[in-house]
Amino acid sequence: MISLPNRDFLEAKIEDFIISSEKVAHVQIGNSAEHALLVLTKTGYSAIPVLDLKYRFRGLINAQRITDAILGLDHIEYERLPDLKVEDIMETDMPLIRPDDRFQKALDLLIDQNFLCVVDDAGMFTGILTRRVMLKQLKKRLYQLHD
Repeated sequence: MISLPNRDFLEAKIEDFIISSEKVAHVQIGNSAEHALLVLTKTGYSAIPVLDLKYRFRGLINAQRITDAILGLDHIEYERLPDLKVEDIMETDMPLIRPDDRFQKALDLLIDQNFLCVVDDAGMFTGILTRRVMLKQLKKRLYQLHD
């Protein structure tokens, strides 16, 4: 077991570790599944946020959900992609985090997620918090404790 003489960093707010919304690829409600698949493919991301026209967070879309939606009995129905809307197939049940939430909460949630979407009190999408960023911060803190 690791003994941490100073656990203050677990109470730190996550706001300094957020990747800003301006740097995060996303799609909007009303976009087609074809557009979402293009964005996912070009960026190489596993999932991207779905926002409404006022940039409020609405859900996540990934290639698996798109593929599942166009699977036919004997072939993939690619011709359905332009008519299939993101909001019809997006995931809406996922944990969200706020900029003033604590490191410990984010760490607990990131055990089962690659990233968390960050929203403000009005539901506006402010960015993402990645597992990679959090692990780098944890590693940095652990090394500081041992020096």
